[in-house]
Amino acid sequence: MSNLIDIQGQIEKLQKQAAEIKSREFDKTVQEIQAKMKAFGISLKDLQPGKARGAKGKSKAVAGAKSAAAKGAKKPRSVAVVAAKFKGPNGESWSGRGLAPRWLAALIAQGRSKEEFAIKG
Repeated sequence: MSNLIDIQGQIEKLQKQAAEIKSREFDKTVQEIQAKMKAFGISLKDLQPGKARGAKGKSKAVAGAKSAAAKGAKKPRSVAVVAAKFKGPNGESWSGRGLAPRWLAALIAQGRSKEEFAIKG
């Protein structure tokens, strides 16, 4: 048992060291990010999902060519939405199809059962 206690002590010590390093480097990292945002003219709006604007100064001709090419493209087939069959402790959901999501795989690895998270009814 002393090996387990020693390892837990080492883990705690390493976690404290990691927290100290993170707090020391946090301000420096924020300054580097701000400098890059200023150099590239990036705003907070640009960082929002679906708001990417690409490079500045694209001509209308280039944009028009892209839309003309897109008109000839095939439409994506519609995807049927499947009701969730499993719900996680933080509100996550999964239909039960495909690979298990990370949140469920992690809980199963901890010894929990997939059936614990089944949506009843």
